Amino acid sequence: MPRTPLLILLALLAACDKPQTHEWQGYIEGEYVMLASPYAGQLQKLYVRRGEQVAAGKPLFALEQESERAARTEAEERMKSAQAKLENVKAPRRPPEIAALREQLNQAKAALELSSAALTREEELFTRGFSSKARRDDARTARERDAAKVKEAEAQLKNAQMPLGREGERESALAEMAAAKAALAQAAWRLEQKSVAAPASGLVQDTFFVEGEWVPAGRPVASILPPGNVKARFYVPESVVGAIQIGRPVEIRCDGCPAPIAAQVSFVSAQAEYTPPVLYSKDSRAKLSFLVEARPQPADAAKLRPGQPIDVTLK
Repeated sequence: MPRTPLLILLALLAACDKPQTHEWQGYIEGEYVMLASPYAGQLQKLYVRRGEQVAAGKPLFALEQESERAARTEAEERMKSAQAKLENVKAPRRPPEIAALREQLNQAKAALELSSAALTREEELFTRGFSSKARRDDARTARERDAAKVKEAEAQLKNAQMPLGREGERESALAEMAAAKAALAQAAWRLEQKSVAAPASGLVQDTFFVEGEWVPAGRPVASILPPGNVKARFYVPESVVGAIQIGRPVEIRCDGCPAPIAAQVSFVSAQAEYTPPVLYSKDSRAKLSFLVEARPQPADAAKLRPGQPIDVTLK
């Protein structure tokens, strides 16, 4: 055999034995966090601009808050009133009231002493025959009446000196206090919803309103892209998808990237993409493709941009 055809044949055999490289094209996608207030209002302050990096907790925007501030102030005053009422119910009666009840008790005791003396005198006269049985019974009834008044006055004085003496009023004051706390918490929450801060560090992708515009309830004012929300999307053929599991490492290459970026597979589609609902022959199986997603580390994700074309290789 001539030498040149032999070399060509050896080159073809070497090419057939060379393992195939699993590399596929894809693109970068970002999961944006759309930030909005559940309440409508005029946009008073926009603290960020698109393209700016923000830290978690940094204020992004604030809507007008006059109505919510007034509602919170009203709730605070109602809270103070309920607190004062509860303290008043818990405390004993005021000193003048206690003094008045003590005087009533002294008067009842004095009346009891007088009726007791009258009963003693009537019993002695009845025994000696100088008084009737009716007068003795009247004196005994008067003494029992005055003794009951002494017990009543003692109970009233004791009840006024006890903090928990007015149990019904105390329960009512506690219920009013709980309602005031709930109203204050609701007013404070509504006020907080008019100011929105960044839930995570990231890039301000866009802003949708300018200061002075009216923002409807639930309409996003800004969107941010945290590094952890950046992912690579690519499609693999049916012959390879079985070898790709969640957590498998891959490498991402892009134009302008100085070095490959490591990532891990985070999602593998269970269904083929862009395929007709028919039975597949062995020839048509090669046309099936499955969506795969991989996420790089947040530090590496900052080097990538949504929409950027990439090449993905299995490690």
